[in-house]
Amino acid sequence: MAGAQGRLLATSDLHAGVADNRRIVESLRPEAAADWLIVAGDVAERSDDVAWALRLLAERFERVIWTPGNHELWTPREDPVQLRGEARYRFLVELCRDLGVVTPEDPFLMWQGPGGPVAVAPIFTLYDYTFRRPRSMSKKQSLELAYEAGVVCTDEFLLHPDPYPSIEDWCSARVAETERRLAEHDPAIPLVVAGHWPLLPDLTKTLWRPQFAQWCGTELTARWHVRFRLEAVVYGHLHIPRTTWHDGVRFEEVSIGYPREWRRRGHPMGLLRQILPSAGAGTA
Repeated sequence: MAGAQGRLLATSDLHAGVADNRRIVESLRPEAAADWLIVAGDVAERSDDVAWALRLLAERFERVIWTPGNHELWTPREDPVQLRGEARYRFLVELCRDLGVVTPEDPFLMWQGPGGPVAVAPIFTLYDYTFRRPRSMSKKQSLELAYEAGVVCTDEFLLHPDPYPSIEDWCSARVAETERRLAEHDPAIPLVVAGHWPLLPDLTKTLWRPQFAQWCGTELTARWHVRFRLEAVVYGHLHIPRTTWHDGVRFEEVSIGYPREWRRRGHPMGLLRQILPSAGAGTA
């Protein structure tokens, strides 16, 4: 339980396998012993780097809540753990539990700090190519255009859906399970939902390369912020840190991104985003 002076903070896309980002991870510290930290995916590609980063953060923050990004789910040839798909995800869940880190497979935590009570719900939803633009284009056509433009997510080579026949099937199963848990939650207690992929297709409109949108989420989640009582939504993946509001719900993109990105834009919203207590209104 968070103490009276604790905050609920969030970050994502640490990419701790990159030397300059590893130094950023080493710099992340709470201001108060009662601070909680959401890590919304893309901690690193190699399982040993994921373990290093989450262990470090778990030692510093009162609670750490993790949800996977696509990079943790890759199976790179140099990784000592060669598990694929669902088996890799389950391995990471057990790694987190050994470290005392909360995962999408665990009960929602109850935040009793400033701005609470709020339930913190890490989610794992994946994507199904339905964010492609224009939507009238088939998946085959959309992928062909992406390949022609040289904008192809590495997922196509390193993220395996085993034992599901496709990423779309794995995504459908994850969405169904997540939706069930959200629907069973007591609506009297608001939620902070934290996942790696954006819930809304409109959030991808700021991408410099629109071909990448098809790897960014699923339309199956597009009404969750209206259907469920959400205090805030935390996400990453886009490497475009910002705060936006949609139907009265605050959305926080909290990614750090790669050195080539943060060297150009800096960290105008800080390395750790304050989710609770609410830091104020954003832009529509």
